[in-house]
Amino acid sequence: MGLPLFNKCYAFDRAKIAIREGIYPYFPVIEENYGPEVEIGGKRVVMTGSNNYLGLGAHPKVKEAAVEAIRRFGTTCSGSRYLNGTLTLHVELDEKMAEFVGKEAALCMTTGFLTNQGTIAPLVGRSEFVYCDRENHASIFEGCRLAYGTLRKFRHNDAEHLDELLGQDPPEAGKLIVVDGVFSMSGDVAPLPEVVRIAKKHRAAVMVDDAHGIGVMGETGRGTAEHFGLSGEVDLIMGTFSKALASIGGFIAGESDVIGYVKHNSRALMFSASMSPPACAAVLAALEIVKQEPERLQRLRDNADKMREGFKAMGYRIRENPTPIVPVFIGEEKKTFWFCKALLEAGVYATPIISPAVPPDQTLIRTSYMATHTDEQLDRVLEVFETLGKRTGLI
Repeated sequence: MGLPLFNKCYAFDRAKIAIREGIYPYFPVIEENYGPEVEIGGKRVVMTGSNNYLGLGAHPKVKEAAVEAIRRFGTTCSGSRYLNGTLTLHVELDEKMAEFVGKEAALCMTTGFLTNQGTIAPLVGRSEFVYCDRENHASIFEGCRLAYGTLRKFRHNDAEHLDELLGQDPPEAGKLIVVDGVFSMSGDVAPLPEVVRIAKKHRAAVMVDDAHGIGVMGETGRGTAEHFGLSGEVDLIMGTFSKALASIGGFIAGESDVIGYVKHNSRALMFSASMSPPACAAVLAALEIVKQEPERLQRLRDNADKMREGFKAMGYRIRENPTPIVPVFIGEEKKTFWFCKALLEAGVYATPIISPAVPPDQTLIRTSYMATHTDEQLDRVLEVFETLGKRTGLI
């Protein structure tokens, strides 16, 4: 007989059933990574499930920068930034990220998840409030759960509901509004102009999680705040390095005093080993490429527009948004799993999104695109989706 603690583990059969039925889509093993194409199961397929939006993950300058950092500093810092884990690379990256997003200061952490957790938890204290869009990333809610303040959830992209909730709480209380700039599953963009207006009305701070906006949104890729011309109106900008910036880690940027407070009160920062030297160097190199090669951003937008128009012309239901995330709605879990399996067999990798990430009847296949996808690769993706869509009656 197993231990009582593990009873829920023994009863968990959702994955086992999908494996038995041959439609389990998770933890695919990538054997080779060529950027817009990868090798899975000995077969080369077009990758439409990556967040490597600008295609910098395999850029020679990024790879060489990472290698040179290993030569100089080794592979790890073996400690937290608070004690022995801050290198000149970390300080340079803090400064470059603050400059990039137009803030006084920035602080880089080991992962994006830790950055949200390690920013929200220390900032929102007792008798204070944090207001979250219901579709915010899980790391935001984890940070809220660890904070001592009160969490309020407002309906997705519903500024009126946010206004209503803010008005119910004491006007003198500390208040933080947190939204994804670009929502990772749907590609929706937060209504930042309305959020900022309402925040000013209630003297609330605004934090934007721009994990999927940095390098992607705005005229120069500086994010969702730049997209709306609100870089100076958003109090805190959070971003990650594991999407457009070709590495791993995260940052929070804002006023110097606020970042200094987080720096000395964030348990996630103080008790985690810092970003590795090659990870830091890769971001620094990627940032320079973003500045020097603006055509990458335009190519990314052209590719996403091509796919949106292609899916719409076939009759698929998608979301209209200005991002490289193009979700294709399926509507039923098993059909979504089957569709992803069929895509892979036909040479296309895409990601299934099911409940609880989305409502049970709103399951979808999340496709996302890179600046380095060729027209031939994108045409192949559209061809496969058309064949499978007709076979399943979705189009």
